[in-house]
Amino acid sequence: MRFHAVVVSLATTLTTVLAVPGAASAVPKDPAGPSNIIGGTTTRSAPWAAAVLSDGEFTCSGTIISASYVLTAKHCLGGAMSVRVGSVNRTSGGVTRAVTATASRHDLALLKLASPVSTTFMPLADADPPVGSINSIYGWGRTCFSGCAASITLKTATVRVDDTDARDDGGGRALQSTGRSGAAWRGDSGGPEIYNGAQVGVASLADGQTLQIYGSVAANRAWITSVAGV
Repeated sequence: MRFHAVVVSLATTLTTVLAVPGAASAVPKDPAGPSNIIGGTTTRSAPWAAAVLSDGEFTCSGTIISASYVLTAKHCLGGAMSVRVGSVNRTSGGVTRAVTATASRHDLALLKLASPVSTTFMPLADADPPVGSINSIYGWGRTCFSGCAASITLKTATVRVDDTDARDDGGGRALQSTGRSGAAWRGDSGGPEIYNGAQVGVASLADGQTLQIYGSVAANRAWITSVAGV
């Protein structure tokens, strides 16, 4: 797993929350490996959760949005991809499926599964959340800025929406938020930001401290429907 940094207009250096082998401007793999959201709490049940694997290794977080499609981040794409769906443990439980095709737009990606999965799917929002709203984020990203041991359990934290016209790693419209009970970091890429029970964002960029940027689901809603049919 490799990472690359970008500079946004806020003059803050952000990093793709987790990139995969072959990503542009990548830097060497972090020897600590993946772990969980910084702060936050562990999750006991998430039937819609999808751990995204590249060449059999955990690389990103995601959500299953229909029987045959997982939503994640574009910068997670690479290698022979597969997913583990329906388990909060990224190494066991749930069901696994190979990925047979991918589609992407800005920093969002859709993974087509080799065969359908029966589970509870993540609802998708048709509108961005209001500025100031308190949302939940989920992922298997690092539990500290550096030097953490890997954790296998999905975590969640709350964030406050500051802007709904930011830009994700692919230049698409995005949600910018400030961490409250925790923050996204490497490994959380592709994971969801949720408001009122529906996914409003896809993890794209973070500073590993308080700031995170999630690609807007609403801004890409028509594209998602055209590919995945939902």
